[in-house]
Amino acid sequence: MKWHFDDFIYGSIDGAVTTFAIVAGVIGASLSPTIILILGFANLFADGFSMAAANYQSSRARNEYIAMKRKQEEWEIDNLEEQEKQEIREIYDKKGFKDELLEEVVRIITSRRKVWVDTMMKEELGLIEDGKNPLDSSISTFAGFNLIGLIPLLPFMVFIALGMDPSSNAFSFSIIFVISAFFLVGVIKGKIVKKSKIKSGLYTLIIGGIAALVAYLVGYGLHVLIQ
Repeated sequence: MKWHFDDFIYGSIDGAVTTFAIVAGVIGASLSPTIILILGFANLFADGFSMAAANYQSSRARNEYIAMKRKQEEWEIDNLEEQEKQEIREIYDKKGFKDELLEEVVRIITSRRKVWVDTMMKEELGLIEDGKNPLDSSISTFAGFNLIGLIPLLPFMVFIALGMDPSSNAFSFSIIFVISAFFLVGVIKGKIVKKSKIKSGLYTLIIGGIAALVAYLVGYGLHVLIQ
């Protein structure tokens, strides 16, 4: 099992946003806090599994597509050698290689079959094999969705476990928790992609906050209309 942090972050952001959106929507509709836990956990497992399955399928499909194109390039090199050499020549001619230097580059690349195929895959087709296992990607997504998505529910779980009324301060704690989670996930994402961690944290916080606000307003609006 190999963790993929990009998939973990992807699942984390979606898990935190959708779970807190449920919390905000239920509070906005003035429904029982226990409904938050019911819908929240249903969302964690159902949506988390759905995202993981979708990630698995898309990753597998991409790997299969790349494998198919690699076999196609290998066949063309074996059966259309001069044509494929000319394609390499044209690729590096556009990069500024000329005359003897261009021919030397073509000779070196086409002298090694794997390098030749890799070059065609990248330069002609724009495909890069990342070596990611679809199962590892899906598990990373599921773990991120559930671990971070659980955070907005923690205050309600604690209040109910202690026999306290969750409708009093649990939502306030949930807001504080999820703000911290949004910002932390954004910071981690910024570190992974080597961008400003503060800006990435704030951006993720804003996106999550907007989603939560929309859910709260929809829940509150429906509550007012029903009454």
